[in-house]
Amino acid sequence: MNSVKRRGVTRLAAVILTTGLAVGGTTAAAGGAAADEAPQNQGGVTATLGRITAGGGAVVHDRRKTGNVMAGLFEMKVDGGGTLQTYCIDILTNTVDGAKYKEAGWSESSLHANKNAGKIRWILQHSYPQVNDLAALAKTSDAGTLDANTAATGTQVAIWRYSDNVDVEAKNPAAEKLADYLYKSAENVEEPKASLTLTPPAVSGRSGQKIGPVTVRTNAGSVTVAPSGDAAGKGVKVVDKAGKPVASTANGGELYFDVPAGVPDGSVSLKATAATKVPVGRAFIGDHTKTQTMILAGSSESTVSATATANWATKGAIPALSAKKNCEKGGVEITADNKGDQPFTFELEGRKHTVRPGGSETVLVKVGEDQAYKFTITGPNGFTRTFSGILDCKTAETGSTGSTGGSAGGTATPSATPTPASGRTTSGATGSTTGGDLATTGSSSATPVIAGVAIALVVVGGGAVFLLRRKNTAAGE
Repeated sequence: MNSVKRRGVTRLAAVILTTGLAVGGTTAAAGGAAADEAPQNQGGVTATLGRITAGGGAVVHDRRKTGNVMAGLFEMKVDGGGTLQTYCIDILTNTVDGAKYKEAGWSESSLHANKNAGKIRWILQHSYPQVNDLAALAKTSDAGTLDANTAATGTQVAIWRYSDNVDVEAKNPAAEKLADYLYKSAENVEEPKASLTLTPPAVSGRSGQKIGPVTVRTNAGSVTVAPSGDAAGKGVKVVDKAGKPVASTANGGELYFDVPAGVPDGSVSLKATAATKVPVGRAFIGDHTKTQTMILAGSSESTVSATATANWATKGAIPALSAKKNCEKGGVEITADNKGDQPFTFELEGRKHTVRPGGSETVLVKVGEDQAYKFTITGPNGFTRTFSGILDCKTAETGSTGSTGGSAGGTATPSATPTPASGRTTSGATGSTTGGDLATTGSSSATPVIAGVAIALVVVGGGAVFLLRRKNTAAGE
């Protein structure tokens, strides 16, 4: 293993050691229940990466990276049903075979600091596959004759010029004509809204009352709502503001958890699902995987979902915890609400934070670019939440792993189908598997290193949680 790879492994393992959270309520020590993995995005689509379905060759001419690359339209299979079409917005990062992706806002992706993000969305709206009359598109762009392959190539090339600030051209003259037209004509348009969100994703309160509201935002006509399996046994129902049980709702609907008096302290969740087309221009980031960031070009009617949790008690601190990536600030924001009658105190990176009764506090945890993290937060009555993922906020050329040296020789010839990767844990590797400097659509050559890191993270992460819980238990003795 070379020194660069060793440093990468050290950084990835270190982030687990340095970002553990110890949290304790003022009325009870942390319980021994297993950590509940909590979602960090507020909802939308999750999908699995497939192959390039249309595209062609392009050449990058840049002082940082030089070589051949495949430019085209990817297909993704949506969990629960549906198909997405996406383009890449991170040219120098490899794809990972079978990588899981999740829908995200621009603030959680490399588009957060890109002043031309709106122009990328304009390109998507005015080219293939949104415009499938290729004869008309060819006439508008003066491209001559376009087919699906040349249209996809030209569209991807134009997008890369804005997403990665790279000098790239299509090999096919018609595709290059289209790329030039799209690049020069693009205008800034607003960011698209999410397909489905529940806000806030976590609420808390006293038993014997309605806890909420959780507001539904969606472009779907109707949303199905169902509580978790153990809710019925606890007597907990999902209701509207008037207290009527809710099985479906729509955009703007407000949901509450109706928790009967006398129910033992605890928590449940609800899941909202719908079938809708995802808005063009939504970003897609790797879910616990370092892989190319994508942007949506087209969507069939697809299954979208979101979850929200409720935590309740009769007295003491009653926390609600949520987390969100903040690329502008370079970290993960942990928000703690307290609907109890006593303060809620937690420790984060060596500092104690106390949320007064009825109060809320948001704490930023700094995380290095391309680094994995895992936070386990415990509270009274066995309350536990775990947040994990990877911070992927920059394109490879501007991120911590991208080369910024002089022009590199060699070329890469990517396959249209990602090659298998044995690890799903993230890494910062962006090297080509074919010996060049451009990313391929296959897995990284650092796959064995990634697999090793995956095992290390599980072991180290588990150790950190164990130590934190022992500390909390000792504190309560």
